[in-house]
Amino acid sequence: MADRVTNLASQRAVVIFGASNCCMCHVVNTLFTELGVSWTVHELDKDPRGKDVERVLVGMVGRNPPAPAVFIGGRLVGTTDQVMMLHVGGQLVLLLRQAGALWL
Repeated sequence: MADRVTNLASQRAVVIFGASNCCMCHVVNTLFTELGVSWTVHELDKDPRGKDVERVLVGMVGRNPPAPAVFIGGRLVGTTDQVMMLHVGGQLVLLLRQAGALWL
């Protein structure tokens, strides 16, 4: 199952593993949209294998629930806290550019 997470996470420049009813997932999705980033979300609550993916993500991010778990350029960035710290610190845009998620 870890291979499935890695494969899904590397299919686009920005991949978010979340849940359809998660307010923090919505916050992260909105941030990326406002930055002009095209992102993909895998909603664990709508995936038949979502519970298995969630268990892998718990191990990767170190918290339960793991959503949202954000990958940029195929690399785990972390949850909302880490994404917001990168954004406030001015590093998120650079990371997005390096991953090919932003052109400007």
